[in-house]
Amino acid sequence: MSQLYGIQVLRAFAALMVAVHHVQSDAVFLAGRAGTAFSPSDILPWNAGVDLFFVISGFIMVHASSGLFGQTGSARLFLARRIARIVPLYWAATTLFLLVMLASPALLNSGAPGAGQILGSYLFWPLPNAVGEIQPVYSLGWTLNYEMLFYALFGAALLLPARLVVPATALALFGLVATQAAVPLPLPFGFWGQPIVLEFAGGMAIALLRNHGLRLEGRLRWLMVAAGVAILVAAAASEWAQTPWGSLAFRGPAALLLVTAAACGRGQSAPSALVRQLARLGDASYALYLVHPFAMRAMRELFLRIAPGATGFFVVAALLVAVLAALAVYRWFEKPMTKLLRRLLRA
Repeated sequence: MSQLYGIQVLRAFAALMVAVHHVQSDAVFLAGRAGTAFSPSDILPWNAGVDLFFVISGFIMVHASSGLFGQTGSARLFLARRIARIVPLYWAATTLFLLVMLASPALLNSGAPGAGQILGSYLFWPLPNAVGEIQPVYSLGWTLNYEMLFYALFGAALLLPARLVVPATALALFGLVATQAAVPLPLPFGFWGQPIVLEFAGGMAIALLRNHGLRLEGRLRWLMVAAGVAILVAAAASEWAQTPWGSLAFRGPAALLLVTAAACGRGQSAPSALVRQLARLGDASYALYLVHPFAMRAMRELFLRIAPGATGFFVVAALLVAVLAALAVYRWFEKPMTKLLRRLLRA
């Protein structure tokens, strides 16, 4: 599979958007302690990085796994690869979160989880926490609960003839959402049936278009990027865009435009040094997504002691430390653990 630099760059931006969303909360906390003011930027809905991730995930599953369609043992191989890719780092992050909670509960903004929630977190099973929110112990894992649903449906569809893999997966996603919209479902189906899962189907559709030869000229792609960003700006100003269906109506199309522009270029010129470095961060985007809260909380505690009023400097420093931590975790933990678990699962 050739390197899709545009997709990797977009993965980097998606992870950075989520990081910006969280670092501003820590900056508000510091400003409150210092008796100063910090006004978070709301020009973009920063947590829309999740929507980008979901569309990208749908695209990547079809693009990277199309060679498995119609092959014997493809479902087992696909699921083994996804487990090896997702589980080690997420389990490590969850375990670290629990250890920090035991050692210093004041550092975290969450109550003590029950044994059921802890087990559900490791098994990617959506359960309510102590205050009734449907999220795992390490709250960022809520997105991975959706990802694992998608992988399970896609893996099951690989048992079908090649031409039915994508339609069957999309039909299952649409069926879940339609049923939940018509008759509220109990957990875990009520969680899985939220509109955001349709973004996986959108990503799969982009991959099919690309596989059938869709290639776009540079100017058209930049127009699509501009349109996608404009929709996100509008989403930030819309209260309806904060609801599940409003979010899908705004962020979904924006993510589709951005991913299509990133994935369907002609690829005639070599990427610049900047693009290659951003793509490198895109490789570590999963690590950045899971690691950045730890790095930012550590930086918040440091600034709380040395310069709580320097919120602007804190934002820049915390983002930089989060990026460096993610690159280190990706190189020295995520990559080797993924390779190791793949070998074990193959055995």
